[in-house]
Amino acid sequence: MPGLGVIVNVGTVLAGTIVGLLFGGLIPERMRETAFRAIGLSTLIIGFGMSLGGMSDMGAAGGPLGKYAALVMVGSLVVGALVGEALRIEYWLERFGKLLQDIAYRMPWLAPTPKSAADEPGEKGHTLVEGFVTASLLFCVGAMTVLGSIQDGLGDPSTLYLKATLDGFASVALASTLGAGVGLSIIPIAIIQGGIALAAASLSQPSPEIIAAIEAVGGALIAAIGLDLTGIKRLPVGNMLPAVFIAMALAMVLS
Repeated sequence: MPGLGVIVNVGTVLAGTIVGLLFGGLIPERMRETAFRAIGLSTLIIGFGMSLGGMSDMGAAGGPLGKYAALVMVGSLVVGALVGEALRIEYWLERFGKLLQDIAYRMPWLAPTPKSAADEPGEKGHTLVEGFVTASLLFCVGAMTVLGSIQDGLGDPSTLYLKATLDGFASVALASTLGAGVGLSIIPIAIIQGGIALAAASLSQPSPEIIAAIEAVGGALIAAIGLDLTGIKRLPVGNMLPAVFIAMALAMVLS
């Protein structure tokens, strides 16, 4: 069902916010850090598994695609990274985040209130908008948001399930310090991820070869996100997003 991953993501953020508001102060920082590292390791392994599975499926395909599966993978990533660098995708993602922040601060119902109220923690004053903006930027701006939403629209919500798990844990930590504003981030999550998923769902159902190419290259990008989450190495994953579309195009031509 297209969009199921978006629904699950919204649900985990809401649940995490409630848990953070009620019990977040009881969770030690070292436990939060360990949980994120464990999720990062899981992301790394899932990404590798998805990529290897996609490579195997491409290799089993007939025609030139099966013969040159490895070259399709390498070529897509290299050319996609160069295209992404030329387009400065990560820069524009950051600009989008700042635009989202500016919009949030212009909303009367989120704008900081006078000092007497702004000094109060939790749901009142500045912490409300800070929680909303911080969580929205974290949950809505990134490669996993785009890639996961595209896959969700094509009927595979697994990447958004993984993102939902990450966002759920993150919302616990954020809500424990920034208050209920974190829960308001479900609005941009639903709009942005849901919009991308709906756009992908409107396309015709791709062939197994195209799905295999998406999994091979997309899995590699997810593994790169896992490297970042584990603290091993940060790669410019946002700039590598065009690799997914190049792999799709090559699969269409070669299959």
